Order: sequence, then C-alpha cells, then structure tokens
Amino acid sequence: MLLATFKLCAGSSYRHMRNMKGLRHQAVLAIGQELNRRALGDTSPGWISQVRRRSSLLGSQVEETLYSDQELSYIQQGEVAMQKALGILSSQEGWKKENQQGNGDEVLSKVVPDVGKVFRLEVVVDQPMDRLYEELVERMEAVGEWNPNVKEIKVLQKIGKDTVITHELAAGAAGNLVGPRDFVSVRCTKRRGSTCVLAGMATHFGEMPEQKGVIRAEHGPTCMVLHPLAGNPSKTKLTWLLSIDLKGWLPKTIINQVLSQTQMDFANYLRKRLESSPALEAQC
Repeated sequence: MLLATFKLCAGSSYRHMRNMKGLRHQAVLAIGQELNRRALGDTSPGWISQVRRRSSLLGSQVEETLYSDQELSYIQQGEVAMQKALGILSSQEGWKKENQQGNGDEVLSKVVPDVGKVFRLEVVVDQPMDRLYEELVERMEAVGEWNPNVKEIKVLQKIGKDTVITHELAAGAAGNLVGPRDFVSVRCTKRRGSTCVLAGMATHFGEMPEQKGVIRAEHGPTCMVLHPLAGNPSKTKLTWLLSIDLKGWLPKTIINQVLSQTQMDFANYLRKRLESSPALEAQC
C-alpha cells in the first residue's frame, strides 16, 4: 500500500498530470494514513511508540500549501527517516557496549539488517530540553563554532515548518586517517509534548554537487531524541542514533573507533557550549 501511494505521488511529475493540483496533496494524505496504520500496530514500549504514532500523522496535518513534487519527496524522506530511526531505537535487543565514561555517558552499537552497524549515544545533560533544542535546531548552522568535528553546517532549503535540506562538512578524524567528508541530508524535526525528535538521512540536492577533494558520505537513518529526565525536568535525556556510510576504503576497526569517539566528543562539546553560551531569550 505504501509503495503504491508513493508511486501515486511520483506520478504527478508526468506532464499530463501536473495540472491536477489536488493529486499531490491526496498522495501525501494517503502516505500519512498508511504510516499511521502501521504505527498504530506497533508494540514498542514507552515514549518511542507515542512519538512514532504521532509523527506518522503527517499526512493528515499537511498544510493546504501545494508543495512541488520535489518538496513533497523531501518531506516524505524525512518522515521515513524518522520512522526507521525510531524503529531501530525501539528494539532493546542486541546492543553491545562500545564506550562508557565515568559520568554515565555511553555508546552502544548493533548491526541492523539492511542498514549496517549503528551507534547509540545515551547521555544526561544538566540543561532543560528547550535549551538543547535551541542549540541543535534553532542554531544548527552554528554547530561548527563549538564542535571541532564539524567545519560547517549550512541550510540549503527549508520546506514547511519541519523539514530542511542541509550540507555538512566534517573535519578529518583519527589523525587524518579519515579524510574530510561532506553530507547532504534531509532533516525532519518533530516536537510532541515533552519529547523532541530530530531525524535525517542522505538525500540528493542538485544545487550541491560533490566537492573536489572531499568524499561525499551518507547519513541515515539517524536521529536524536530529547526528553526531560524523569523526575527532574531541569535535565535532559539525549539519545543519538548514528548511522553513517563514510565511503572510501577504511578498516572497520577505524570506522568503529571514529564513530563511537565522535559521539563521545559531541556530548562533551555540547556541555561546554551550553555552559558558556547564554540562551537565546537571555540575549534579547
């Protein structure tokens, strides 16, 4: 059913169908209804199930604005990335510890069929969720200022309220054994009650071709989940699911070391940023 409705959406690109203004909107509605049907049958525990069900209502809540065929495709890609990433996080079996710090930060990993090896960072940050949302979403393009592993993040296109296309340039790692990589991704952000999910995956954006001297790597599906720590809303539980194909020839041991360390570094850099930089409201 989902494949059929996606084909319906794609069909609007044919010339003889372009004047059927309601077709694309109907296609997105059908896709959203199908995702909703699947999510309602999900048996995942706790907040993940709630977010998956609520985020799958996208189709029934799409604004009446008629997006272009390409924009609809990006919206759908972001929604699929979120559903896949949350599906991976909902499975509690098979995770192995890669790294753990004295403060409780830990990185876990597992191999997921049709995806490969994924990494899961679990940390508690001594800041409220809205503060993390500011840095990770509202100040997304400033991440390179405080995370040395990221040289630059640029928003290439914004689609509606929840979806953006980004270009990210990552620094070399492991003593330059891993050279510079860049990523073109579609990112989808959903806030539902006290939970926020930032999801994404690799996409194609014609105006951002591959760069000379930089390997085009691919994200996805990946996501960050933020929600207040139970019993202490002034702190935030952050879970980061990382799935990356770095491309090029690299030993698996190097890849595993780089990705798990990248997540640990991110947690440390984020804390320093939150401690040293005032909230947006405080600057007004």
